[in-house]
Amino acid sequence: MRPRLKDVAEHAGVSIKTVSNVVNGYPHVSPDTRTRVEAAIAELRYQPNLSARNLRSGRSGVIALAVPDLSIPYFSELATKVIEVADLRGWTVLIDQTQGERRKEQLVMSGIRAQLIDGMLFSPLALTPEDLRARTDQTPMVLLGERIGGGTLDHIAVDNVAAAHLATSHLVALGRRRIAAIGAQRAARAVTAEQRLRGFRGALSDAGLSEHAVADVSDYHRADGAEAMARLLAGDPPDAVFCFNDTLALGALRTLLSRGLRVPRDVALIGFDDIEDGRFSTPTLTTIAPDKAHIAETAVNLLATRLSAAGAEPPQDLCAPHRLIVRESTATGRREG
Repeated sequence: MRPRLKDVAEHAGVSIKTVSNVVNGYPHVSPDTRTRVEAAIAELRYQPNLSARNLRSGRSGVIALAVPDLSIPYFSELATKVIEVADLRGWTVLIDQTQGERRKEQLVMSGIRAQLIDGMLFSPLALTPEDLRARTDQTPMVLLGERIGGGTLDHIAVDNVAAAHLATSHLVALGRRRIAAIGAQRAARAVTAEQRLRGFRGALSDAGLSEHAVADVSDYHRADGAEAMARLLAGDPPDAVFCFNDTLALGALRTLLSRGLRVPRDVALIGFDDIEDGRFSTPTLTTIAPDKAHIAETAVNLLATRLSAAGAEPPQDLCAPHRLIVRESTATGRREG
């Protein structure tokens, strides 16, 4: 027989009302109780009767996730985490890709698909705080990524300045002194690049070093990293490079190896995002790892709060944790993460 709400309640040792609160995303459930109920749901493979619930609530049971580019592994991995968390609530996730284009992001923000979805998780690149403050659509929305919310919407982001400072400080601690960066951008939408460049420069300044070189890129794909690394090698070669994401670092790694340079002996290399590819490259890639699972869970929970009766409280602006994972590209023979 298909498990019922009552079965989940008995398995978790809580009331049916508590299970209902967890399934419907109500915020006033203790973390321990929520974890116990979610474990029971997973173990029993309980699936809410969405048709009946949605008829009662007037909701579709569908949320949207809008990201710039699913071909960048960070966003595809984050999307997977969001789908996993949303599934625990019986929600379906509609994925939208904006390519970071202002026109597409404005369509997302304007609620063009509002009749299909209950709420939206949105990672914009081209929009400004003024755009968000002028928004008239009432579909609940949680922002991911750079801090452009201006306090008008719930927001979860990584501290890019602190994370880039940590990455660069790691290279300094290795004794590297000709430290370069790959990933600066001149586009108006380049908030991520600006923040990571600030953290890079701050760490060098704190160490009493000047930047060796900074290579601009038009995008954050492997080919951009490979071409930028070739430009760095055409001048005075660096002895360490901080790439603003892992795909740039993987492209840079290819160029280094094709030129006969040894990583990390000749050039130490660090990326950002902790994508799966970096764990299987040769050498494996040292990286800054944002907690993607935490970001996904927090974003979905924030959206659930907005969809509940308790959703009138002020917007929250939250910072996701990050950590340094040292692998072979900066420490030969050492494997972590």
